[in-house]
Amino acid sequence: MSNIVAIVGRPNVGKSTLFNRLIGTRKAIVNEESGVTRDRNYGKSTWNGKDFSVIDTGGYVSNSDDIFEEEINKQVLLAMEEADVILFMVDAEIGVTDLDQNFARLLRNIDKPIYLVANKVDNQDRMYEAQEFYRLGIPGDLFCISSVSGSGTGDLLDQVVSHFRENTVEDTDDLPRITIVGRPNVGKSSTINALIGQERNIVTDIAGTTRDTLNTHYTQFGYDFVLVDTAGVRKKAKVNEDVEFYSVMRSIRAIEESDVCMLLIDATRGMEAQDLNIFHLIERNHKGVVIVVNKWDLIEKDNKTLAAYEQDLRKKIAPFKDVEIIFASALTKQRLLKTLEAALHVYENRRRKLKTSEFNRVMLEAIEEFPPPSLKGKYVKIKYATQLPTHAPSFAFYCNLPQYVKEPYKRFLENKIRENWDFRGVPIQIFMRKK
Repeated sequence: MSNIVAIVGRPNVGKSTLFNRLIGTRKAIVNEESGVTRDRNYGKSTWNGKDFSVIDTGGYVSNSDDIFEEEINKQVLLAMEEADVILFMVDAEIGVTDLDQNFARLLRNIDKPIYLVANKVDNQDRMYEAQEFYRLGIPGDLFCISSVSGSGTGDLLDQVVSHFRENTVEDTDDLPRITIVGRPNVGKSSTINALIGQERNIVTDIAGTTRDTLNTHYTQFGYDFVLVDTAGVRKKAKVNEDVEFYSVMRSIRAIEESDVCMLLIDATRGMEAQDLNIFHLIERNHKGVVIVVNKWDLIEKDNKTLAAYEQDLRKKIAPFKDVEIIFASALTKQRLLKTLEAALHVYENRRRKLKTSEFNRVMLEAIEEFPPPSLKGKYVKIKYATQLPTHAPSFAFYCNLPQYVKEPYKRFLENKIRENWDFRGVPIQIFMRKK
């Protein structure tokens, strides 16, 4: 048993609020409008010394023609299939609805522990009124809780963890985090689905389909890392909904918490201003980066197309041009595994530590051949250099006049470092310090 709990039910009953409470962080977006959660969202929780995973799902709507609701229903069914225990959440404020009854009929055919959870029970009257949910025909006790205040959740969790063994949840905190980022509708979710071989994330032609940041533990082909899907990052002026604003903020936070970012761009549109903004955001946060040109199968090509396209991209991302660019397609799975190889190679580059003696020998020799230009009749003398103990590659050069070393010479030093050691895809910081 893998200790997994799925929270299911119709839209807007408070599933994401309970999910956030159980995992102890505001990971899932919560809003008063229905249909905010779409994909399956995973988190980790612990109770009575037992660790378990929690799956938040979108609201299940039966017999719907809406494209999103149809895809959400698929994700709910996958979550229930994956789970060991199911929490069927209903709204005590509204009472029993047709959607609750339809969903209860579906659950009665599932041979797993199912707990009926009446949410928004925050007074005695609501607790009395909640008894009507027994007519849904779900066997066992009814648990009355308030996911906002947390009342009643302890009794519920006591029952849930009684089905679990001690601590079998995977710890993914120390694994490489590879985050897929880009503008809306460039194929981020399609890429993840193609890589893992299942419909993990909802994919539609409508921009903004993904809202929450979604983690997937990837263990195929000998790899072991966490793959993160994010919402598309749009310009501030175009973000006009609270939900989308929170989605964009979570995407930015996902970049900040990642080790390597795979920046997807649409081959049919090229690198636009917003793609460049995301690239510079990755660079400013000192994260590794691989550029993936998705939908390459839609481009009419000759023998010069790829080289010309790549040259144009490198011009746009200058001066940080030492970046792997891969032309791929999530639809045909062309070069997708190469993107993973490149991302993990960048991860190793970002962790690279150089020996101080070797670094000094190579760099001081290069500095002697091409010393810093004099300024106001004064000469800069660099005597010693070392790599700093930081997460991303940073180097300090000790000299007599650090304030006289300007940006062009720092770029010269960076280029010399890249010539001698492999830091492809990783931003490098150069610091000049007083000796």
